[in-house]
Amino acid sequence: MDRKHLKGASIMEPENPEIAAKAVDAVAPIRVRGDLDPALSRWMWLVKWILAIPHYIVLLFLHIGYLVLTIVAFFAILFTAKYPRALFDFNVGVMRWTWRVEFYALSVLGTDKYPPFSLQPNAEYPADLEVDYPERLSRGLVLVKWWLLAIPHYLILAAMMAGGAAFAMGDDDSWAGSTSIPLSSILVLVAVIGLLFTARYPQGVYDFLLGISRWSIRVQAYATLMRDEYPPFRLDQGARETR
Repeated sequence: MDRKHLKGASIMEPENPEIAAKAVDAVAPIRVRGDLDPALSRWMWLVKWILAIPHYIVLLFLHIGYLVLTIVAFFAILFTAKYPRALFDFNVGVMRWTWRVEFYALSVLGTDKYPPFSLQPNAEYPADLEVDYPERLSRGLVLVKWWLLAIPHYLILAAMMAGGAAFAMGDDDSWAGSTSIPLSSILVLVAVIGLLFTARYPQGVYDFLLGISRWSIRVQAYATLMRDEYPPFRLDQGARETR
């Protein structure tokens, strides 16, 4: 074999990033996809949150079902070490539907394509997610992972997505307060300004928002008992995971 060929080749790093992404997707139990629309409207972001109102109404009821079925799954896992498959598929579907609406109208604004009213995967839509079904789950972890083990993730995500407030007593014994704007909201604002004036979505902002969303979804799947693998403390940025 040509020595130059050997020097340029690497068995650790695929030359094609798409191949690397597919390789990760093949093994990652939770896969979040968000493909940026290359031709986003300058003004559509102003009304998408209104256009998505029918989805909000449906998702309100779906999330009530999600909560109830997660409680049922808790006891099923505690006694059988299994998450009932029908309940699992429904709850993953609710997460998938929610992610599409967030990607369209709320946390990313990455597409102008209206999300489908569906719990099922859809390769044609720019946003989708998959969670692999676990054949067996720990009976012990189900007791602690949702309220104790996930606390570090809750704190980090709260800082990135929820902002905060601080209060202090002044010299005149009166209370003064201040609030902080969530990082994710600041990034979305930067994105819409970019769209409005340049008709382009800043790629770095998009990648970072996808990383935050991906982190949040992984923690949600863990905390609602779908997987036992502890979520990584990292922002996997971009449309698809590459590590």
